[in-house]
Amino acid sequence: MSLAAKLSTFLLCITFVAGCHTAANGDRATPAPAPNAPVQKYGYQIVNIWPHDSNAFTQGLILVDGKLLESTGQEGRSSLRSVELETGKVLKKVDVPVPYFAEGIASLNGKIYQLTWQHQLGFIYDAQSLERVGEFNYAGEGWGLTTDGQSLILSDGSNRLRFLDPSSFRVTKTIAVSDNRAPVNELNELEYVQGSIYANVWHDDRIAMIDPQSGRVTGWIDLTGLIPQGELRDEEAVLNGIAYDQKNDKLFVTGKLWPRLFEIKVKR
Repeated sequence: MSLAAKLSTFLLCITFVAGCHTAANGDRATPAPAPNAPVQKYGYQIVNIWPHDSNAFTQGLILVDGKLLESTGQEGRSSLRSVELETGKVLKKVDVPVPYFAEGIASLNGKIYQLTWQHQLGFIYDAQSLERVGEFNYAGEGWGLTTDGQSLILSDGSNRLRFLDPSSFRVTKTIAVSDNRAPVNELNELEYVQGSIYANVWHDDRIAMIDPQSGRVTGWIDLTGLIPQGELRDEEAVLNGIAYDQKNDKLFVTGKLWPRLFEIKVKR
């Protein structure tokens, strides 16, 4: 057999094997998304508007068993609080001591985990009583926190998200978040929503929808105009606060020092 004939036979065999592999895994292989594919852009529809404490420097927002919990920042004014959604009334408030500046929160396995900004220290609370039951350490700054049900996921103001083991607080994985290969920096408050990580970006009116495996931004939710600028008194009164009610598929957003909290639907 000539060299050309041997090469032709070899290529035919490779094609056959690849075809068998595709058939074994489904009718056709699912192509990987192109790295420069357009990122989806979404709008919003307001479903409900609720009062919100305009003195709350919102750093974290979650729903636990139907209860709204909020972490507020600034040194000397930081807290963890339980809030009545419909009225904005603070039902219970646990002050965070000076000099700590509280940041994001997450609920996992009956506990609330709360970050602080620059002290590399987090606080652990009982999810029902909000009694502080422990502390944990991490490297670098703490900005936002969420969970996928297994790990704590932490943002630090960069484009990196770190996955922490909730028992040892060891970093098990790090992803770099990018929009068509451009890094998305200043990732802030986080929420895990239907298999995606939603992230506020500091001083941006958009929420990034992030693939937790690759770090790729799969979509942007543009919340421009959600609240009239005339209602805001401070240049730091920026969008920051995402809470998801998984049971009822409801999404809530607010901002630092905002007088309103919004339930929204994403317009796809």
